[in-house]
Amino acid sequence: MGLFTSFDISASGMTAQRLRTDIISENIANVNTTRTPEGGTYRRKTVYFTEKRSHDFNNILLYTMGVRGAGLTGTGVRVSNVIEDYETDMNMVYDPAHPDADENGYVTYPNVNIVTEMTNLIDASRSYEANVTAFNAAKAMASKGLEIGK
Repeated sequence: MGLFTSFDISASGMTAQRLRTDIISENIANVNTTRTPEGGTYRRKTVYFTEKRSHDFNNILLYTMGVRGAGLTGTGVRVSNVIEDYETDMNMVYDPAHPDADENGYVTYPNVNIVTEMTNLIDASRSYEANVTAFNAAKAMASKGLEIGK
């Protein structure tokens, strides 16, 4: 593992959690959006992560030679997709005076639950902080390593 690999791994985690925080903020901001420019009610969005893999020659060579653990070095995380939630039911509220009410007087509100979004926001924040801590620890180790030659 190179000197800067740990920096890249932590940075990818921070970038992914920042995007997750942005999507959660978008969900919270649209909790009462009953009409979008595309038409229909806003749908909650979810961020999906996948492992970022390195396919450099050395890892591929060691993996094909059967060296134990070769090719298993992680290189961080990336956002694989941002998907709208079609599994959770929309919230139906009786409000016949609302301009978006249906013929029965019900308004379809987004499937955004504030408690869930706030819990996810705390989780994303803590994950971001953990990546910052790991980044700072790697930076401190690299700095101490450079001081050895003094």
